[in-house]
Amino acid sequence: MDMGIQGRWALVCAASKGLGKGCAQALVREGVHVVITARGAEALEATAAELRALGTGAQVRTVAGDIATPEGRAAALAACPQVDILVNNAGGPPPGDFRDWDRDAWIRALDANMLTPIELMKAVVDPMMARGWGRVVNITSAAVKAPIDILGLSNGARSGLTGFVAGLARKTVGRGVTINNLLPGPFDTERLRVTMAGAAQKSGRGIEDVAEERRRQNPAGRFGTAEEFGAACAFLCSAHAGFITGQNLLLDGGAYPGTF
Repeated sequence: MDMGIQGRWALVCAASKGLGKGCAQALVREGVHVVITARGAEALEATAAELRALGTGAQVRTVAGDIATPEGRAAALAACPQVDILVNNAGGPPPGDFRDWDRDAWIRALDANMLTPIELMKAVVDPMMARGWGRVVNITSAAVKAPIDILGLSNGARSGLTGFVAGLARKTVGRGVTINNLLPGPFDTERLRVTMAGAAQKSGRGIEDVAEERRRQNPAGRFGTAEEFGAACAFLCSAHAGFITGQNLLLDGGAYPGTF
């Protein structure tokens, strides 16, 4: 299927690895020019080289910096001639016990996983509406749908973003701009390995035992891949997804047991 977005410009946050990288790859394969951001310059440049090697003719620009800071956001936006597609993404806050989190821990979580996406949407949504077309995809978490006890910081911050998007998405779609959330479950990423390491430490078990148990518990019998996540993102960013907005698409291999 031709996604109908060749030649568009996308800003993809936290794209040097994991799910952000998967989204950037899928967009570049569709001929979308991308600006990718991450804090680590070396990994970011390595990813940019991989994207250019796909040979689609899409431009790939890099901005190393912290997207959760005003300076990082300004640099990323300045590098993108026109943001037609925004993929919001940030590493989740650390797992733990809520009794150990002080106000600063909560503010860091809110800054990265709620306020930064909102600030970026604030910067791009009006120009998108003025042009009559735009796509925003926020990478959140399956924990929004089914909270995970040790991920309280993520549960709280991402749920706040979800509530905000539910209201905004209904105001932009009439002008051709959709806003949706992708909720990843257990994908084979560094973030998953950190979470499993925390669970292993808490239970006194080996991380491989924890990983194998999690694979077996998932109805799909495996972890997801960044490539299939990126494909879902590319569809939501496509010309064919203009009637989808304000939605929370759960990608978890069937782990969530509910009907709704």
